[in-house]
Amino acid sequence: MTERPQRKQVLLRLDPAVHEALARWAADELRSANAQIEFLLRKALTDAGRLPRPPARLPKRGRPPKTPPPPPA
Repeated sequence: MTERPQRKQVLLRLDPAVHEALARWAADELRSANAQIEFLLRKALTDAGRLPRPPARLPKRGRPPKTPPPPPA
C-alpha cells in the first residue's frame, strides 16, 4: 500500500465575515471549510499557471511507429 504524503498544517486568520461566507459556500457544495479553501487555492494556482505539474510520462520503449511515405508532389 502506498502512503500519502503528510498534509501541511497552516494557521489562517480570517475576518469573521469572510469565514462565515466561506463556511456557507462550503456547505452549499458539501465540503468542509478546509476543503473549500484548498479547492479555491488550487483553482487560483491553476489559473495563474503556478500549480506544480506531475512529472511527464516516460516515452514508450521500443521501435518508433512507422510513418507513411509522403504523398507524391
